[in-house]
Amino acid sequence: MIAVEKMNVAGIPLLHVVKDSAKNEKTPFVIFVHGFTSAKEHNLHYAYLLAEKGIRVVLPDALHHGERNENLAGLELNMQFWSIVINEINELQIIKDYFENEKLIDPGQIGVAGTSMGGIVTLGALTQYKWIKAAASLMGSPYYEQFSRQQIQYIQKMGIKVPLTDEELEQHFLSLQAYDLSIHTEKLAARPLLFWHGKKDQVVPFDPTYTFFQEIKSSYEEKPEYLKFIADTNADHKVSREGLIATVDWFADFLLESR
Repeated sequence: MIAVEKMNVAGIPLLHVVKDSAKNEKTPFVIFVHGFTSAKEHNLHYAYLLAEKGIRVVLPDALHHGERNENLAGLELNMQFWSIVINEINELQIIKDYFENEKLIDPGQIGVAGTSMGGIVTLGALTQYKWIKAAASLMGSPYYEQFSRQQIQYIQKMGIKVPLTDEELEQHFLSLQAYDLSIHTEKLAARPLLFWHGKKDQVVPFDPTYTFFQEIKSSYEEKPEYLKFIADTNADHKVSREGLIATVDWFADFLLESR
């Protein structure tokens, strides 16, 4: 039986999913982050399949999402995108520390994954945390600064006035560099990393992420099986069942391998 427990850790609403028989045991651990305007419940299928494999999974609600929704909409919510992303990266540490202090997770077997915004969070988190053993980015992008600049350009082309001065925007762009994996590729340290991306994605473009994958391949020459990119020719901004199963298998391979 798979147990789904609703919890609140340090003000973060989350779902805790684990095999009932392993509920009080020290297990491998995955934090799975949802996409923009989504919520924790929308990724329960990932958690269920991972839990079946023997992995403990936590699905948090990001700031301004799910139970933390403050009815922001339109430009107001879009302008909070990167503060939500950075806040989520910070909260990964809080969640990990809680479950580690409760002696429920194996600190050497931790993964992070997510869809869209969650994939972006995952890639940014790799610049911050050495405790992430394996990661999966589904429809994410490592190019924080570049992607943010493109978002603002898109808003401006729509004729919408951005409520920041040019100087404030530049400060914002530069502040993202610390989390930009395209700038800090050395922080990957050849850790297992899976990408899934639809070639028809109009929300998070396919080409930049695939370019990044090609650029980091040389750093995985000694362990090429640690890096994988699944390109779905027919998919847009929605993960296929193939992507779901590949994500589950990825963490089973790399978090359960030594158990």
